[in-house]
Amino acid sequence: MPQYIAPTKDMQYVLNDVLDVKNSSIPGYADLDADFLSAILEEAGKITSQVLAPLNAVGDQEGCHFENGVIRTPTGFKDAFEQVKEGGWTGIDCDPEFGGQGLPYLVGTAVGEMFASSNMAFGMYQGLTHGAYSAIHAHGTEAQKQTYLPNMVSCDWTGTMNLTEPHCGTDLGLMRTKAEPQGDGTFKITGQKIFISAGDHDLSENVIHLVLAKIPGGPDGVKGISLFIVPKFMVNEDGSLGARNAVAVGKIEEKMGIHGNATCVMNYDGATGFLLGDEHKGMRAMFTMMNEARLGVGLQGYSQAEVAYQNAVAYAKDRLQGRDVTGVKNPDGPADPLIVHPDIRRNLLDQKSFVEGARAFTFWGASLIDQAHREGDADANGLISLLTPVVKGFLTDKGYEYASAAQQVYGGHGYIEEWGMSQFARDARITMIYEGANGVQALDLVGRKLAQDGGKHVMAFFEMVKNFASENKGWDEDFDRDFLDPLKAASKDLQAAGMYFMQNGMKNPNNALAGSYDYMHMFGHVCLGLMWARMGKASIEALKNGADDAAFHETKIKTGRYYMARQLPATALHLARIQSGADTVMGLSEDQF
Repeated sequence: MPQYIAPTKDMQYVLNDVLDVKNSSIPGYADLDADFLSAILEEAGKITSQVLAPLNAVGDQEGCHFENGVIRTPTGFKDAFEQVKEGGWTGIDCDPEFGGQGLPYLVGTAVGEMFASSNMAFGMYQGLTHGAYSAIHAHGTEAQKQTYLPNMVSCDWTGTMNLTEPHCGTDLGLMRTKAEPQGDGTFKITGQKIFISAGDHDLSENVIHLVLAKIPGGPDGVKGISLFIVPKFMVNEDGSLGARNAVAVGKIEEKMGIHGNATCVMNYDGATGFLLGDEHKGMRAMFTMMNEARLGVGLQGYSQAEVAYQNAVAYAKDRLQGRDVTGVKNPDGPADPLIVHPDIRRNLLDQKSFVEGARAFTFWGASLIDQAHREGDADANGLISLLTPVVKGFLTDKGYEYASAAQQVYGGHGYIEEWGMSQFARDARITMIYEGANGVQALDLVGRKLAQDGGKHVMAFFEMVKNFASENKGWDEDFDRDFLDPLKAASKDLQAAGMYFMQNGMKNPNNALAGSYDYMHMFGHVCLGLMWARMGKASIEALKNGADDAAFHETKIKTGRYYMARQLPATALHLARIQSGADTVMGLSEDQF
C-alpha cells in the first residue's frame, strides 16, 4: 500500500524562508511565527499521515453505496470525519464569530494540501463545505449566516455547489432549473443537477445545497440566474432540524476516480429554497465559491503528484534493475537500484521540481487572497484573479502528468492495482475537468483576464518579474546564470505571446483562442520559474549565512537549477505554437474530422 509523509519541512521553508510571512504587513500574519506554524503543520501531518492516508485505498476500493435512499461512505470515513471535526480542522481559517479559528487562508491552504495528498476524496467533503460557507459568509443575510454558518464551520452540516445539469455544463445560460417565488420570501426549486460532489452522505446531520436556478420572468442567459440555499432538512427557528425538504438523490455516479466521494444526481421537486444574494445575481455569488474552489483544485492537482512522487522515489531506491553504466553502485547485490539510471533521475526530477514549484506558487496565490480580503487590496485581488486560471489549469494538467510519470517508475507494477499507484492518476484526472474544464480556464485567461482593468494586472505581473531580476542582478554570479537569465528569457516569451494576441487577435479572434492553452501553460512555467528564482535566492542566502541544514538548501538549489534548465525553456515551444496562428487549428472542415 502506498505511504504518505506530510512534507511539513518544505511547507515551513516556503512560508518562512520564501514568503517570510512573519514580516508581512497582511493582518494576522505577524502571529505566524515559525514555532506556531510548525505546531499546526506537524499536527495536521499526523492526522493526515496516520488517519486519512490509510483510508485512501479503502475509499478507492469500496466506494460509496446508495442503499434504500441512503448513501454510505467507505469503512472508516465516518470515524475519521469525527476526528477531523474534533481537531477543529474544518474551520481553521473561518470566521471566529461562527466558531472558526480565524487563521489566514494561507494556513488553511497549507493544511488543505496535506488533506488532499493523503485522501483527496475524503477531503472534498469538508472542502466543498468551506466553499459553500464562503458564499453564504460573503452574500448571506445576517439571519442566514446565523442559521447555517456555525454548523457548517464545524461540519456538523456539510455543503455543496449545484451548477451542472444534464444538458448544460459550462454554458450555464441553458439552465432549466426553476425557482418559483411563493410570496413569503421562499422559492420552490424544481429541476435536476448532476455531478454534485458530496451531494449526500452519512457524515453529517444536514447538507446545505447552494443551487443555481432561474426565477421565471428574469433575463435570458446567465443574467437571469439566481443562487439559492436549499437545505436537505429544513431548519427550525430554534436551530433544530425539521422536516425533510423535497430534494433527493437520483443516483450516485460510477467514476474513474475519487471513489470515496459521493458524486450524485440531485432531484429537486418543489424543494424550499432561500435566495442567497440578489435576484438574477447568482453568478456573482457563485463565483465566490468557484474562485476559491479553483485554487483548491489546482492544489489537488499537485497534491496527487506529491504523494505519487514520494512513493516513486521510495520504489526507485529499493528496486534493483540493471547496472549503472559508469560503474557498479551496489556490488553486494545482483543489480543497482533504479535511481542510478539517468532516465529515472530525469523522471523523478521532473516530478520533484514541479511539485515544489507548484507548492510555492499556490501558497503565494493564497497569500494574495489574504492580502485582498484582509487589507482590501484591489491590486492583489486583480492579480490573483489573473492567476487563478493558471493555478487551476496548469497545476492540474501537470499534476496528472506527473502522477502518471510516477507510475512509470514502477514499470509494470505501476499498472497493477496491488501497488496503488494508479489511484493517484485516476484521482488527479478529475481536477482537469471539474470547477471549469482546463480549456475553459485557458479561454478565460486569454479572453477575459488579460484585458481585465485595461491589462493592468498582467502588466503588474511583468513588472514584478522585471523588478525581481533587476534588484537581484549581480548579487551572485551563479544565481544570475542559473536563475535570473532563464527567468528573463521565459518572461520575454510570455510578453511576445501577448503582443501576438494584440496584433492578430483583433483581426481574427481565433488567432488568440487557438493559442490560449499554450499561453496558459507558458504562463504557468513563468510563474514556477519566478517561484524557483525566489527559492534559489532564499537557499543561496541561507547557505551564505551558515544555515544549520546545508544539505536541504543545496538540494533546493540543485532542484531549482534543473527546473530552470530543463522545464522553463518550454516557453519557447509554446510561443512557436501560438505564433503559428489559427489556420492550422481551424484548417479542417467539420466533415474532415
